[in-house]
Amino acid sequence: MWACGTCYTQSQLTATLLTSIVAAVFGSLQIGYHTGNVNAPARIIEEFFNATWTSRHNQSMPEHSLTFLWSLSVSIKDFGALLGSLGVKGLAESFGRRNSILIVNSLSIISACLMFSSKSLESFEVLIMGRLIFGLFCGLAMSLNPLYIQGVSPTNLRGAFATLNQVSFASGILLGMVVGLETVLGTEENWAMMLSLSLIPAALQYLTLPFCPESPRYLLINQGKEEQAEKALQRLRGNPDAVIQEIEEMKEEATHSQSGVTIREFLTKKRYRQPIRLVLIINLGSQLSGFNAIINYSTKMFAKSKFDEAKYLTLGVGAVNVAFTVVAFFLVERAGRRRLLLTGFLSLALCNMLMTITDSILHIVPDVRSLHVFVVFFLISAYEVGPGPISWFIAAELFDQSARPMAMAFTSMLNWGGKFLLALLFPPLLKLCGAYVYLLFMAMALVAFTYTMFRLPETRGRTFDDIAAEFRGAEGIPLHNKTTFNTFST
Repeated sequence: MWACGTCYTQSQLTATLLTSIVAAVFGSLQIGYHTGNVNAPARIIEEFFNATWTSRHNQSMPEHSLTFLWSLSVSIKDFGALLGSLGVKGLAESFGRRNSILIVNSLSIISACLMFSSKSLESFEVLIMGRLIFGLFCGLAMSLNPLYIQGVSPTNLRGAFATLNQVSFASGILLGMVVGLETVLGTEENWAMMLSLSLIPAALQYLTLPFCPESPRYLLINQGKEEQAEKALQRLRGNPDAVIQEIEEMKEEATHSQSGVTIREFLTKKRYRQPIRLVLIINLGSQLSGFNAIINYSTKMFAKSKFDEAKYLTLGVGAVNVAFTVVAFFLVERAGRRRLLLTGFLSLALCNMLMTITDSILHIVPDVRSLHVFVVFFLISAYEVGPGPISWFIAAELFDQSARPMAMAFTSMLNWGGKFLLALLFPPLLKLCGAYVYLLFMAMALVAFTYTMFRLPETRGRTFDDIAAEFRGAEGIPLHNKTTFNTFST
């Protein structure tokens, strides 16, 4: 256990705490669902685009226009998420963590209704608008969720519960892949209904989250409402001693936090420089490590390897994705953030090197295709056991309460910006560089590994104030004399 200013008892899991976490991650389940459900029925939805165009103009849509329109439909979600990220700080500070999640959930409902009605309205513009609005929801929800989850979680469970956000996201991807199959709902008759099924978790969130407490940290540190914070903590912990200890820790953090941080202060204050660099490199290393390319194009990769049922191998990708987020859930509080990030980035670099080799000789040695599939699965597992889930919540641990919403907005912009950039650039890069495109991903993973190894302090089991103290008022982190900064210490 890390040495902290306050010694904590191990908090027990209560029904209120568990309900609060599950209610929050219904949002990431919706995001995963709409990430995984558009690949399998792509041809059918493209036919809808073409049929709509033909009914208006009495001629088929040109092939290049159809390709562009479909690419726009897929990537506009990530662009919307990039825009949505800009609203995280304002919402989180004005309405609180829980209420902000409830507010943005309405965007998901609006978008699902638009996507469902696009078929009956015979309008692909309505479908694209629905995807854009859903993108706004993605950018907001994937930052607000970790803010709320870490605000209600005890120190000893903080990382595990934050990882549940990624478990829910990965589960949504797999669910979307399954539902999108032609044997399920990915048909000409049912694709619009398939796109509307995210209404179910959205409704479940409205039925559960309003009855959960607001983040005690927000109530005490941001609002100065100690009595309400204490009541919320009592519901979450059920242990009066734990409540007293956490209230004292929050008061200590409040003495070091200012009322609000402007964008200029966030970018110029010395205490935030090193955390900003860490968040930048960890998130870009995660998003540009090859994972998103495989999630988006795995069916084509497997088809290139001459597998007859490539779409079912893609389901294997989704299953591995879920399995290793669950592994990360159990490991993150035992192995620590640093060890999982370092192991993940190094494994991603190795996988991308192997992807280059196997993809280069696939046409010469067809028997290597099984190894190629194994490397794809290994890359997915390496991403989800560390960089995938941790990149989404590490900013919430490295920054103090006043800068945390802006840090999470920054995280969301990097993540969704990286996804959007990769969706846009991967096809032309693959055409230009061939198999050697994976060497670019390898280089990014190695940069992230190196910087993480030398600059990231372990945050497992430490209070927010204890972590922030490492950066407060310093030019950098004196890592060379930090006895607790051991890459593989437990």
